[in-house]
Amino acid sequence: MLAGRHPVLHAVDGVDLTIRKGETVGLLGESGCGKTTTGRLILRLEEPTTGTIRFDGTDIVGLKGPALRAFRRRAQLVFQNPFDALNPRFTILRALAEPLVNAGIDRAEHRARIERALSRVHLPGLDRIAERFPHQLSGGQLQRIVLARALVLEPEFLVADEPVSMLDVSVRAGVLNVMREVRDAMGLAAVYISHDLALVRYVCERTLVMYLGRVVEDGPTEAVVRDPQHPYSRALVKAVPVPHVDQSHDPLPIIGSVPDARDPPSGCRFRDRCPSAVARCAEESPALREIAPGRRAACHLI
Repeated sequence: MLAGRHPVLHAVDGVDLTIRKGETVGLLGESGCGKTTTGRLILRLEEPTTGTIRFDGTDIVGLKGPALRAFRRRAQLVFQNPFDALNPRFTILRALAEPLVNAGIDRAEHRARIERALSRVHLPGLDRIAERFPHQLSGGQLQRIVLARALVLEPEFLVADEPVSMLDVSVRAGVLNVMREVRDAMGLAAVYISHDLALVRYVCERTLVMYLGRVVEDGPTEAVVRDPQHPYSRALVKAVPVPHVDQSHDPLPIIGSVPDARDPPSGCRFRDRCPSAVARCAEESPALREIAPGRRAACHLI
């Protein structure tokens, strides 16, 4: 929408989701769809314009001071780029101890907590890596350090933003296996943000597909992958390369490119690219509604 002469970008618009304790949810969509902003809003790293964000029954939007710090001990972020997430001048010991210092954890507990976190991510103990610097570790080791740093506070909830996108293919599987083990061992609820359908399928029980700031489909990951309902979800699944000589090379079942998020189409935001759009799609924004038990989609034609 326009405010005077200045365009206003609604990066996230009307997203409504519930994450249960111990549940792993994937946020899937192409770059610019609002995935990362949604994750940052959930953690209160961005301030929402309107709406509520409830964690364990408490609206965290209004939290300040000690109450906000207490929330941050329970919810942590795993950054996308481990090379940027760690201060190159900090030793590994200092990097891992920093969250504990900020949270006011008794220093007597620091070593035990750090050793526990390192063990969970399958890294050597402090005696071997405490005085090393980030440039002395591989990309896979650094990503495990970033994960360990999020785990030293023993949180209940994680947001992982493209957690393996900066890693070589050869080490991605190892890091993803560690993340699955951590999730199961600690009973963590987690949100994985990715454009990689294979990652989401491997790690997440439930998947939300986003397009231009809105959720267009929500359901069990296998159901979304095997039988996508929204036209955009179908295009995402079809775009994934399949290692088979008989793979179809037909064009994707969508047209055009993503519109300017500052001035999205009226009605359904996907209508300009949808091969099945009808007049109603331009006049009315489809609500995200239940189309089957445990599945929701935002499309007039479903």
